[in-house]
Amino acid sequence: MPVTRRTAMKAALAAVPLVPALASPASAHEALAHGHSPHDRTRRPTLHLAGDSTAASKLGSAAPETGWGMALPFFLHPHLAVANHALNGRSSKSFIDEGRLAAVLPLLRPGDLLLVQFGHNDSKSADPARYTEPWSTYQQHLRQYIDGARARGARPVLLTSVERRRFDTAGNAVATYGEYPAAVRALASHTRVPLVDVQAASLEKWQEVGAEPLKSYFNWLEPGEHPNYPDGVRDNTHFRPRGAIEVARMVATGLRRTGALHPRDLRRLHAPVPDEWITWPTA
Repeated sequence: MPVTRRTAMKAALAAVPLVPALASPASAHEALAHGHSPHDRTRRPTLHLAGDSTAASKLGSAAPETGWGMALPFFLHPHLAVANHALNGRSSKSFIDEGRLAAVLPLLRPGDLLLVQFGHNDSKSADPARYTEPWSTYQQHLRQYIDGARARGARPVLLTSVERRRFDTAGNAVATYGEYPAAVRALASHTRVPLVDVQAASLEKWQEVGAEPLKSYFNWLEPGEHPNYPDGVRDNTHFRPRGAIEVARMVATGLRRTGALHPRDLRRLHAPVPDEWITWPTA
């Protein structure tokens, strides 16, 4: 059943229970050895991302637009891999209805994580193919990711949506996702799934950076600034490399805080990461 509003306050106050750290290479091979092929025994534990355009990998034709999933490997030690299944325009519902979750689940193995971040497109009430209601159908769809990952021996992690660049007239960063983040927090608490509260972390960071400097984090370009956008673009949702890197840092920090990853799995949490490390494939 959906988690009601009455559980949201409890979820906000409750600490998310710790889960075992992602396996070391040796223990990961041990876990993978049960019921899987010899090829599986040599694979790296993998973080699988299911989400929307804010996390998705971008092609060179979209550069400098950058999903935070493209920057996540910079904060992980090389014994871990990232498989980015996030796609532009998807909601928790449409990702399932298009068969994309069904395609991801067979790829999961014991020792893997499934990071799930939807909400941006779930809130589009004018589009029945994507819309979900936060306290009912949104939670119901997210449960399918949780149950599917657990059935494969992988561990689900829920993420609240990263915030847009929006400020009020007093210069305060404004939350834009309504009750969707609260619904994720409540569901994570109810199902004992680790929660990375990217919405709260990004809202705090955007306030710290400020409205005008924050344009350098988002895909906000002046005419002639980039050949892919000759007329310029004012995008307050999607990132440039700097923004994607900082959101990936938030995610990695949250994975450590919840215990979903061990400190030995992570690197550079407090170190600069150059924008130039981001690359865009051509196809």
